[in-house]
Formats: sequence, structure tokens, C-alpha cells
Amino acid sequence: MKKIFTCFLLGIAMSVMAQTPEQFSVATLNVDGLPKKILVFNVNANGPGDAGTSRIGKYFVQKSYDMMFLQEDFNYHEVLKVWLEDDYKLDEWTGDVEVVDHSIDFLHLQNHRFACDGLMGCWKNDLTVTPTPRTAWKENFGKFSHALDELVTKGFRRYEAILRGGQGVVVYNMHMDASDDADVDDGNDKKDKAARLAQWMQLKEDILSKLDSRPVIIVGDVNTLYKRDDVKKQFIDAIAETGRATVSDVFIELTKGGNYPEYDPEARVKDEDLEVLDGEMLDKILYVNPTAGTQLKPISFNVDKEGYMYDGKPLGDHYPLSATFEIAARTSIIDTLPIDAEHASSDKELYDLSGRKVSQPHSGLYIEHQGEKTNKRVVKN
Repeated sequence: MKKIFTCFLLGIAMSVMAQTPEQFSVATLNVDGLPKKILVFNVNANGPGDAGTSRIGKYFVQKSYDMMFLQEDFNYHEVLKVWLEDDYKLDEWTGDVEVVDHSIDFLHLQNHRFACDGLMGCWKNDLTVTPTPRTAWKENFGKFSHALDELVTKGFRRYEAILRGGQGVVVYNMHMDASDDADVDDGNDKKDKAARLAQWMQLKEDILSKLDSRPVIIVGDVNTLYKRDDVKKQFIDAIAETGRATVSDVFIELTKGGNYPEYDPEARVKDEDLEVLDGEMLDKILYVNPTAGTQLKPISFNVDKEGYMYDGKPLGDHYPLSATFEIAARTSIIDTLPIDAEHASSDKELYDLSGRKVSQPHSGLYIEHQGEKTNKRVVKN
């Protein structure tokens, strides 16, 4: 065994075949799918409804993004599905926000929460995407006020994608707590901001606990503005300080030269005309590059204000955000001397080429991590 391993280290001979870097597109959109009314109460009177949601579905077909991640896909899901199901595979829908067909204790409405989260993932038929179980936020604030964030089960969902070239990417889709404009005006949104920051911390811990050689994309309606939310320090910088990965906001990187708005704990910044502070949105697309893993590079970023209009008005209360990424080229390695599976799995961590950790390797090519070193190994049984 030792002789084989030494032979591998000293006598490795390889040919590397470089492939063209692959590009793919990702979009995020809150589709404004709350019902116009619940019983006699106006909930989303100006929302798109059936007709507007049908136009949103048509918009998606025209744009043909590789992966789309939606929020507030509640009461008009079937209308969207009709447009998307030919070209896309869809995530599991968690239901609507309605009184009919739901068990509700009207004597204790303060305890009611709809089980749905409104999150939906859609990906082209030629991509392989595996959703993992949904995760609810541990902290929320606002049942009958403060944007009603406790009315539904907000949270996030993690997706493990394999692109057309075989590279692995992880995507997180989420919907975070909001702040009502009236509360922002009155300086009464401190608990909203605290709940939102706690959700960023929960997200950070989940990402770091599962981080491997695959890059991570974060999308969603995060209701976050860098001037009023301490996300740059507590999330972006905190992950970088671990030395395990770097985090970037695509909008900030490509349109603001990497300069984030300075955080001000006393700032009263609210949403106006679907954007705030020189183009920043409440929706975000960020990406995480593992230090010892595959790297993403954003090629383009777009807030589609012109395309998302009908009769002079936006189709919903958010604009679509999209980004095109380039993923580092995958290399094929041939003529590599093997090591045996027993030695390969003794004191090292092995990952397959999609970034999945492997405990019992079979014959094949693996990525090996040992401390700060990253190597490629062939395991031969």
C-alpha cells in the first residue's frame, strides 16, 4: 500500500484536457401571488391576480432563464405552471393562502400560521436539480402588523444542481421578514430588522455547515438594504473571515464597483417605486466561492424594468433580477496512477466531481482534501 501511494506521489503523470467555461443564467422574482381578498378583507387588491400571473408566466417563457427561483407563489400557482411545465421542471408547491380547505381556529387566530412558504424553484429540463427539505426561519416578527411575516411559514430552500457540463452548484432561495414603510417612517422597525438579521445568521450557519467544493448562489426577496441592515459585516465579511469562502453581491460587484452602502443603524430607508438608494433592490443575488473549490464569475446582471411592464405598469410589486454566471472550466485528467481505496479514505476527505462528500469511494476520480491541500486522486478498487 505504501509503495503504491509513494509511486502515486512521485510518479504521477497526467494529461489535462481543458474545456470551455460554461455559462448559465439565474433569475429571482417575487411573483406577488397573495390573493386579492381573504373573506371580506383586502389583502393584495392591486396584485396581478389570474390575468397578471398569466402574463408573468409568458414573460418567463420569453426570457428562458436556465434556473428561476420565485417567492410568494401562493394562490396563482396553477396559472404559472401552465406556462412553465413544458420547458421546466418545477419544485413542490406548498399551497395557497386561503380560508377554504384550511383548518383555522377562528377563536385563536393569533396562533394560526399557514404552512406554505411561497417558495418555488424552476429549472430547464436538461439540468439536474435536487431540492433538499425546506427550512423555516427560527425567528420572525409580525402577526397582524409589521408586514404580517408570521402569517405564513417563511424560510429558505437549498437546491443541489448539476449543470450541463457536469459542474455542481448549490442555490439557496428564500423570503425574509419585511419592514412596512409606515414602521420605517416611525422608526418602529427595530424588531423587523432584528428578525431579518437573525435569518441571515441562520442562513450563514447552514451554508458553512454544508460548504464543500461547490460554489453557492443566494437568491430571493430578502427585504434587505445594506444601509439599514448590517449584512455586509455580519454575513459577507463574517464568511470571508473564516478563510473558507468569499461572498459577493452581483449588483454591487458589477454596477457599483464593489462598493457597498455604508451601514447606518439609525437609517430609515424604505422601498420607493420598487427600488431604493441608487438602484439597490430588496431582492438580491449573491454568490459564495469556496476557497478550495470551483469558482463562479458573474458576467452580467439585470433588473428588468422595461420587460416586466403591461399597460404602463409593472406586472407585480417586484422587478425580476437575473444574472449570468461563468463557472470555472472542468478539467479531465487521464493517465493518472491510482491509489487504493483503503488508503484514500483513511484520514482524508474525498469529494466526487459534483462536490458531494464520499465516505466509501469506488473506482473513479475524486477531489481529495487534507488540511489546506487539495489534490485530485484516482481510486482504483
